[in-house]
Amino acid sequence: MYLHSGCQITVSPDTKYFAVDWLGVEVTRATLGIIGMGSIGYKVAQRARAFNMRILYHNRNRRRKEEEEAVCAHYCEKMEDLLQQSDFVMLVVNLTPETQKLIGKKELGLMKPTATLINISRGAVIDQDALVEALQNKVIRAAALDVTYPEPLPRDHPLLKLNNIIITPHIGTATVQAIRMMAEEAIANMLAVLNGQPIPSEVFPK
Repeated sequence: MYLHSGCQITVSPDTKYFAVDWLGVEVTRATLGIIGMGSIGYKVAQRARAFNMRILYHNRNRRRKEEEEAVCAHYCEKMEDLLQQSDFVMLVVNLTPETQKLIGKKELGLMKPTATLINISRGAVIDQDALVEALQNKVIRAAALDVTYPEPLPRDHPLLKLNNIIITPHIGTATVQAIRMMAEEAIANMLAVLNGQPIPSEVFPK
């Protein structure tokens, strides 16, 4: 929130001074709750550990003990426990019938009023109407979305009118290096199929 607004203040022709009481929230030593601890969720935990964050996670399957210990992550069997304790909640799940609108009014109500919801998975994982209501009524402090449903949102969507949300255009992997690696991985999978070899990145392993 502050980065986006701060940039606008800095370049605005109306700016005459910077407010000294314009303060953000530390991530260092804050509690990060990761919902979906697959390969991407685990990489998020590795990076969060560098900020000395307390890491909670909820997943269909618990990670191995040595994997948990490597990032000092604590497993929450119930997602509700994670929501109640986290300062930042990050969604890193696949979109399935089970995860559609995984976060709705009830789940948002369980979060701290000072918490931020972050979605880097798929837009439909959040009930966006419930999110609008939660942000308007300060049920949670803020949200940061790299994904929405649909993409882009209609230009009159209420999420676009709020000042406690950041929305980016699905650019989580939008780097030259990442796109190149994705292309190389796709080619490796196609060549493996054509040559009758095991598929390196099989989506549904036998």
